[in-house]
Amino acid sequence: MPHLTIQVTPNVTITHEESFLKELNQALWDSGHFGKPADIKARIVPIETFLVGVEDDEQRNGFVYAYLKIMSGRDEVIRHQLAELLTAAIEESLNAQQSGRADIQICVEVEEISAIYHKKMLS
Repeated sequence: MPHLTIQVTPNVTITHEESFLKELNQALWDSGHFGKPADIKARIVPIETFLVGVEDDEQRNGFVYAYLKIMSGRDEVIRHQLAELLTAAIEESLNAQQSGRADIQICVEVEEISAIYHKKMLS
């Protein structure tokens, strides 16, 4: 744990997705809230069809939505800190990569994973 899912609209430029995920995983690891680096799992899920607002035919608006699922037991303050940390890390990474063709919203949600969660390591 944790699981980080990033949804990205096609008008947002991420030039090297693996590096982007490494930066986010590193930020989470540096927070000190997770047991070992290999516990942090991240993926990018591209979005093909999207709309921001009601009339954005030129797709001038885009977004990055980060959804972090963590094990229960962390209080609201810690969840809020993790959301702020991810927002800042995403912003820092994206600022260097954008051409200005889209206004980008960064949205981060942190949620506790269900108590019914199973994990098994295969070697």
